[in-house]
Amino acid sequence: MQKVPTPVQPPSRAALLASLEREPRWDVIVIGGGATGLGTAVDAASRGYRTLLVEAADFAKGTSSKATKLVHGGVRYLAQGNISLVREALHERGLLARNAPHLVWPLGFVVPAYQLFDQPFYGIGLKLYDMLAGSLNLDGSRWLSHREVLAAAPALAEHVGGRPLRGGNLYFDGQFDDARLAIALMRTLFDVGGTAVNYLPVTGLSQQGGVVNGVTVRDALGDATFRLRADCVVNATGVWVDAIRQMEDGHARTMVAPSQGVHLTLPRSFLPGDRAVLIPKTDDGRVLFVVPWNGHTIVGTTDTPRKDLPLEPDASADDVDFILETASRYLARDPSRADVTSVWAGLRPLVRATGEASTASLSREHTIVVSRAGLITVTGGKWTTYRKMAEDVIETAIQRQMLRAAPCVTADLALHGASGLPADLPAPNSVSPDRYYGNELPALRALPGCENFLAPTAGLTEAHVRFAARHELARRVEDVLARRNRALFLDARAAVDAAPRVAAVLAEELGHDSAWQAGEVESFRKLAAGYMLA
Repeated sequence: MQKVPTPVQPPSRAALLASLEREPRWDVIVIGGGATGLGTAVDAASRGYRTLLVEAADFAKGTSSKATKLVHGGVRYLAQGNISLVREALHERGLLARNAPHLVWPLGFVVPAYQLFDQPFYGIGLKLYDMLAGSLNLDGSRWLSHREVLAAAPALAEHVGGRPLRGGNLYFDGQFDDARLAIALMRTLFDVGGTAVNYLPVTGLSQQGGVVNGVTVRDALGDATFRLRADCVVNATGVWVDAIRQMEDGHARTMVAPSQGVHLTLPRSFLPGDRAVLIPKTDDGRVLFVVPWNGHTIVGTTDTPRKDLPLEPDASADDVDFILETASRYLARDPSRADVTSVWAGLRPLVRATGEASTASLSREHTIVVSRAGLITVTGGKWTTYRKMAEDVIETAIQRQMLRAAPCVTADLALHGASGLPADLPAPNSVSPDRYYGNELPALRALPGCENFLAPTAGLTEAHVRFAARHELARRVEDVLARRNRALFLDARAAVDAAPRVAAVLAEELGHDSAWQAGEVESFRKLAAGYMLA
């Protein structure tokens, strides 16, 4: 039986900041509002620790909103022989599908076979994949004939490089909306007694007796500074963990080798039907996904090393061309740059491995490091295993006697919105985002403007904007159009068109003037330019 916490509405920003002034002492402070940070904070608070999460920008602003939208065990790692990683990820996939059915659902993948031994090779591997999932498996894999492949994925090309389509395999993994899962975790954190504040960057770490005992933070939307104390400080900032580590030790060695993944959004017509396509090995050894998502099609991904760490990485022309050219080989209809409605890039926090020359060969297993001064840093991993990463972090803190012992309860913790789902919840991958609100859907529909569409291609209404401001700590136009709703990732130009109306509704909800609206619209327009192909 799942534990279902009592829903709690987050306080206003003013109330949140006032609470930091009143209560500067915490058991746990988590730095970073992405998948790992949010998961760690939920784990800590659900064990009974007084927990605060601080995020420099918005929740899931970085890597955690730019994934391939898959909750998966890692077929690629199975091929590499990393059985333990795949088993762990498949177990976590099953737990997440059970604990958040409004956010995670099974998705069938067609793996086409164009060479003689492709079908048996992948078919046997996928049966092992099913076995490793055990009782939490989403559905069983099976072999498909030539006719069945085209019925399941009519977008596939009948010939690739002169080789005919021979058949294929069908298997199942999980799909989700990454940013919406992050928002659900933030809401769950409040439900279990924790606190989260966005736009509150850490500017320094404090120490006493050579031990890290707190952080200094600054209100990025105002001018206040807060000095906060904690028994345990966790650095969960993804690819940016080294910047926090160097606040403690200016000579700390770099842990992360960032790798950039690029995705393109295309119209839904490029992938009719309800199945995704996986090409497990392209010409250069990378994996290509073609996936239905929110009424559109996303294609990716690349795996390109980067040395810099921009918050909004740009997609290189080479990466875009690689994806389009590779997709054109395997799809019956060739996508062009003119078909791309959005392009987005995310940085993966791959842990450095000595002697490894390519990020494609680095492990995505998570790493936890405790510094001599007691700062706990966690990095690596992926969305699928965020809960296990979080559990390992808090267990590490207990073992180091930073926290009193308390059992982990998140394996059976229903995430915010998961219990008592409405019967009319929209189907997965429809244009409407209403599925992600789960049991709060009636409250959303009761708000003014539920029939007033601001970005029809993303299903965004005025009511969604009001809900984001009142209940989801959205503070900027970007928060709404990029993460509370996914308009920017679905159709960047349509998102820009909607920005003035979103700004007007947000200004009404948050008490801002016309100058604020104009500034927000201009800021969003500049951001969105990076999501468009010239």
